[in-house]
Amino acid sequence: MQTLTDPPATLRKSLKLRHIVILGLGYMTPTTVFDTYGIVTDTTSGHVPAAYIVTLIAILFTAACYGHMVRAFPVAGSAYTYSRTAINPHVGFMVGWIALLDYIFLPMINVLLTRIYLEAAFPGVPGWIWIVVMAGLLTVVNLWSNNVVANLNTFLVFFQILVVSIFSVLVIQRLTADPADSAAFTLTPFFSPDMSMGALLGGAAILCFSFLGFDAVTTYAEETPDPRKTIPRAIYLVAAMGGLIFITAGYLASLLFPDVSQFSDPESASPEMAFILGGSLFQSIFLAGALSSTIASGIASHMSASRLLFAMGRENVLPKKWFGYVSPRFQTPMINVLLIGAFSLTALALDLATAIQFINFGALTAFTAVNLSVIGYYYIQQKQRGLAGTLKYVVVPLVGTSFIAFLWSNLEMPSLILGFVWSGLGLIYLLVNTRMFSRKPPVMDYYEEAI
Repeated sequence: MQTLTDPPATLRKSLKLRHIVILGLGYMTPTTVFDTYGIVTDTTSGHVPAAYIVTLIAILFTAACYGHMVRAFPVAGSAYTYSRTAINPHVGFMVGWIALLDYIFLPMINVLLTRIYLEAAFPGVPGWIWIVVMAGLLTVVNLWSNNVVANLNTFLVFFQILVVSIFSVLVIQRLTADPADSAAFTLTPFFSPDMSMGALLGGAAILCFSFLGFDAVTTYAEETPDPRKTIPRAIYLVAAMGGLIFITAGYLASLLFPDVSQFSDPESASPEMAFILGGSLFQSIFLAGALSSTIASGIASHMSASRLLFAMGRENVLPKKWFGYVSPRFQTPMINVLLIGAFSLTALALDLATAIQFINFGALTAFTAVNLSVIGYYYIQQKQRGLAGTLKYVVVPLVGTSFIAFLWSNLEMPSLILGFVWSGLGLIYLLVNTRMFSRKPPVMDYYEEAI
């Protein structure tokens, strides 16, 4: 067990660009396009792909800010590390604490979704069994080396892409079966005279959370040999590839299912869509794709959460003896992995709606902090204030922050209440840890060692 006098613990540098992109896509879950299709179709009046384009453009501004910051600080802490250094150590702690809502609750949500899917398929099996099995599976996989995690996720992500591809082929076959239907390939889902920008932004507020994953790859910065080059590339690739999948599948689905009134439950339209397209066989394949998405996202989010805890533990912001520990055998933050696995068992008591409220608050806090960190670090501290510097390090983050502000305004009250309660607990911990702000949270100069 490491002590406070030991040199900073480090993680194995074995992840390549392809591994990180796959982990990001696994976190993002390509099949989520079907989970949100019904509600976004209703919100945007059938302009789902247009809403995805708006979301992708807006997200890319924040993605650019993550890219800037990871070049300066290629370590595992992500938004926590950036805001701590670029803004203030106390602010950094609070950002890291609040971001834990996103990182810690997502593995639990995937455990909960697995129970929901499998309860529907096997109604005779008690739901708690699926929760325990899934939480155990994610924990065991993440205890192994990061390469094992990445390779398993590769299979799961490619299976999801296969399911999306089969869906696309079936839609095209249905639309081209009758020559008279050739006009079905219309650009109406992208643009129509009666399209409302307010409705598109409302859809974008929902779809923004489909892109969670591009930011999570920054937590793997210490596990790749050249993080300053690899991680920014991975950020853009994950966002772009995810966006392409979402836009394409959303467009084809809009052509065949422009009106969600035909579904018995528009908020859970994906099983009915699968049955209409390919009967029971494709519906079964679709369920398998949904399960692979929860496993892939669960693995990737479990891994990201353990790395964020590790970054905070290594600095002794959280107790270093436990949170900063790295397994000598697997070179993974073993105790953090076990803690995330144990926390995932809260799926036995929490419902999906409550858990999602936590994630939304945590994700938007991290996005806001990273955008502002770019201004604080590059423009204020590094004084890069020429025309190019102003555009890159002021205009871009402010545009990103503006979109995030819009998303903040769309959060529901339960999300705000839960988020502020969690923030209050973090503030109390910070006050005790720093003796009422009389000293800074512990900081370690390990950036060079981590590269």
